[in-house]
Amino acid sequence: MIRESLSSPVTGASRSVLSRRQFLQAGAAAGGGLMLSLSLPFGYGDAVASGADAFVPNAFIRIDSDGRIVLTMPSVEMGQGTYTAIPMLIAEELEADLSQVRLEHAPPNERLYGNPLLGGIQATGNSNAIRAAWQPLRHAGATARTMLVAAAAQRWNIDPASCRAQSGEVLHPATGRRFTYGELAPDAARLPVPESVVLKRSEEFRLIGTPAKRLDTPAKVNGTAVYGIDVRPPGVKIATLAQSPVFGGRVRGVDDTAAMAVKGVRQIVRLDDAVAVVADHMGAAKKGLAALVIEWDDGPHAGLTTREIVAELETATLNPGAVAQKIGNVDQAMASAVTRIEAIYQVPFLAHATMEPVNCTAHVRPDGCEVWVGTQAIARVQAAAAKAAGLPLDKVVVHNYLIGGGFGRRLEADYVVRAIQIAQHVDGPVKVVWTREEDIQHDMYRPYWLDRISAGLDEKGMPVAWSNRFAGSSVLARWAPPTFNNGLDPDTIEGAIDLVYDLPNLHVEYVRVEPPGIPTAFWRSVGPSHNVFVTESFMDELAAAAKQDPVAYRLALLGKTPRARAVLELAAQKADWEQPLPERVGRGVSLQHVFATYMAHVAEVEVAKDGVVRVRRVVCAVDCGTVVNPDTVRAQIQSAVMFGITAALHGEITVKDGRVEQSNFDTYPILRMNEAPAVEVHIVPSSEPPGGMGEAGTSAIVPAVANAVFAATGKRLRKMPIDVAAQEGTK
Repeated sequence: MIRESLSSPVTGASRSVLSRRQFLQAGAAAGGGLMLSLSLPFGYGDAVASGADAFVPNAFIRIDSDGRIVLTMPSVEMGQGTYTAIPMLIAEELEADLSQVRLEHAPPNERLYGNPLLGGIQATGNSNAIRAAWQPLRHAGATARTMLVAAAAQRWNIDPASCRAQSGEVLHPATGRRFTYGELAPDAARLPVPESVVLKRSEEFRLIGTPAKRLDTPAKVNGTAVYGIDVRPPGVKIATLAQSPVFGGRVRGVDDTAAMAVKGVRQIVRLDDAVAVVADHMGAAKKGLAALVIEWDDGPHAGLTTREIVAELETATLNPGAVAQKIGNVDQAMASAVTRIEAIYQVPFLAHATMEPVNCTAHVRPDGCEVWVGTQAIARVQAAAAKAAGLPLDKVVVHNYLIGGGFGRRLEADYVVRAIQIAQHVDGPVKVVWTREEDIQHDMYRPYWLDRISAGLDEKGMPVAWSNRFAGSSVLARWAPPTFNNGLDPDTIEGAIDLVYDLPNLHVEYVRVEPPGIPTAFWRSVGPSHNVFVTESFMDELAAAAKQDPVAYRLALLGKTPRARAVLELAAQKADWEQPLPERVGRGVSLQHVFATYMAHVAEVEVAKDGVVRVRRVVCAVDCGTVVNPDTVRAQIQSAVMFGITAALHGEITVKDGRVEQSNFDTYPILRMNEAPAVEVHIVPSSEPPGGMGEAGTSAIVPAVANAVFAATGKRLRKMPIDVAAQEGTK
């Protein structure tokens, strides 16, 4: 079962690779089994060795002689269900039981596992694990099944067409004979790979589309699952740290007398911009840290404030930016419009605040380095660790573990570099754990964005012109520079362009503005979390200006997008959209097409007289193409809704005097269990390829909540987080 691998992750050690310039390559595996190398859409091209008949594959399926199917995958598990859904693809076409599939973490190797949807980087993100694996993994399973059936038919000297694969065996119904896959694996390994195979039709699926129990759940329930923070190599010390409270600051001086007197404290490590306390356990490390007397040089950003950052963004939107999309002639249409609507929208910096705080264990030796971590980008971690330690790449071994909340934070390697810097001063392995305060105040934040948006309406109140210019940080420009071209990157503009609506004249521009000193990074749904809020809130403004129902107004603009129309109609129906509500209770709607998924949300919100907002109910309709595991789809939407509501009601990182003002869950709260709304998910059947699910629900919920607040109070909120009390003068 998959849980067998959760406590024994694959390391960064090199592995042998079969090669042949074909989609699949078969050969004898260790132990006499069948190994198939398959070409997932990860990596650059075919990676053909010059002058040799060599194909370097990107992922491996191994069928052991005991019948187990081992799948090595570059995607990681951080609660999104990938390690159940991906094995379902293999098991479906291979005609194996899901319980037979074991999954291993892939080692760091971007040449083999680089994902072109993420710029060729070996990483898990952008809600694309299933999207990327959909065709090649099914093809690999079907090829393996075909070869196993051929091997059985060869043994029996019969026509393969008279045999059938079922539950990890090949059967000959006419005689009742059967072989297990494990028994057939050695023979199958010697057969030629078929040129083509036929994949199942959707009506033939027995696993895909059915609710499968998560394969990683048992280990998580019984406590045997291992996360990065659980790792304890022999002789490990525990460290925690204080980093400069001001972005770009440095350590001026340290008095560690009191800290070294704390029982269990072993040493103090001083770096240029941080101080770490190394101890026998976390309790001693925290006490030692509290006893330190640190003098800081605040550096060039000592006076930085959020207000200054916003002013720079607002000024930037007065100037032209890179054109992301242009349809028709907006200026001409705007000049002839009957009504013109203008607005400025803002979304704040946001922290990740994952339940598993940032942590990394490292052991640096003169001849090598070993890292234990939970990461979304293992190859990037290996490269960063090698650079920090001054070692060749092949001298760095990375062990990857389950992740207790990623949300994009674990796509970064800053915390790994910090652990290496500390470990260079420690004899033996050291586990560096950020306190919650360090985690929030030294996060890499979702960018602050500001939009200057306008629209022109005709005599019927329908949009004839749509113009949006927004400014903010580009994460991809730093994270994957080749993806930033002509002033644009696909993440920053997703959800602002290619809208589902029939807009005859549209113009969208982006102005890149990087905040001074503040690191920005991916955050669950990133670009769409900003753009969908602006687009769907502004669409509501247009409906209000036209004095039309928000759902009916949108439906009138969906003549060319039937899938979008279907989810909107279903969400409205299931939410009882036209039914009356009590005073200060309202419904809000949002509609989006991002991550290749169509989704509509209806949020039902109650606003108390003191301005406190409570989301009572959320109804979601989703068309994410072919559904692999409906339980995972529902779970991802439910979790994304909670994550998004947290951002809508509470999420805001502010800066004063160069310091982040929020520090823990008292000042950066997350949605509590008693605040959680009822969430209903309705899945639209579809035979289209799968869309992404990990992030779509987060971007969809925020405008639905904001629009519901408007319906309940008449107050239009153009800045997150929601602050009705401030607008109503009740605080």
